[in-house]
Amino acid sequence: MKAIVIEEFGGTDKLLEQNVPEPKIDANQVLIKLYATSVNPVDTKIREGAMRDAARPFPLILGGDVAGIVKEVGDNVSRFKPRDPVFARPRVFGTYAQYVAVDADVVAKKPDNLSYEEAAAVPLAGQTAWQALVDHGKVKEGDKVLIHAGAGGVGSMAIQIAKYLGAEVASTASGKNEELLKTLGVDRFINYEEEDFSEVLSDYDMVLDTMGGDIQHKSFKVLKPGGHLVSVLEKPDEHLAKDLGIHTAHFMMEPKGDQLEKLAELANQGKLKPIIDSTYWLNEQGVRDAHKKSETHHAVGKIVIRAK
Repeated sequence: MKAIVIEEFGGTDKLLEQNVPEPKIDANQVLIKLYATSVNPVDTKIREGAMRDAARPFPLILGGDVAGIVKEVGDNVSRFKPRDPVFARPRVFGTYAQYVAVDADVVAKKPDNLSYEEAAAVPLAGQTAWQALVDHGKVKEGDKVLIHAGAGGVGSMAIQIAKYLGAEVASTASGKNEELLKTLGVDRFINYEEEDFSEVLSDYDMVLDTMGGDIQHKSFKVLKPGGHLVSVLEKPDEHLAKDLGIHTAHFMMEPKGDQLEKLAELANQGKLKPIIDSTYWLNEQGVRDAHKKSETHHAVGKIVIRAK
């Protein structure tokens, strides 16, 4: 089968198209014929060698989202059958390929009202947002939530999920994204080029930090005692958190089938709509271009790669 691999860590020129063996599934897996995948920031970090603990032996296939149809099911799998439209965030990276073996318990049926390209934009970013808000942030109806970088893949999902949970949502982004974020449900838009969020917001219940550094440090200022600062990038300052009475969390998303099914339900109800920045083909140049776009850090929503 065709796959885009790396044989060594480095720049986008290290992404190579190769023929590799089609994966074999075990009794608890399904084999998915890939129609679309997406690029996540973690892909470029692994490619560069910044996350070597997440890497497997070369040649290494990157990618953490898959949408397509079931080609084959393992002997213990009864929830799916061949030709079912599905999507997933596999436990093991490797979705820049024509076929992907995935544990059946993290797979869900593709939402009927999403294209395969849209479905491929959901699993990693959507579950990251869900776990940040629900599992770690404990967001409930009436809470005030600040979501940094609301125009990004995780941020745009988080806004919609927070609104579903009944929260009042503030979000930071550049001015050109104000209209988009307001259509997603943002109540208080902050143009970071003109306003300092830490000077205009206060008494918030939860902050989703997707930026780290100084942005994370200033986020403590907007939280009420007992509030939650949840980061997907770096561990918050525990001493400062203790002094202010703030709960903190730093986590890596864990694929969970029940959460993906919940996101599919929200999508089917029209309450969750992935934002697609751009789409590229699953070939050497296409994936290189997709990574270059990701590295600009100016993508709005998700960057998608399609196989057909």
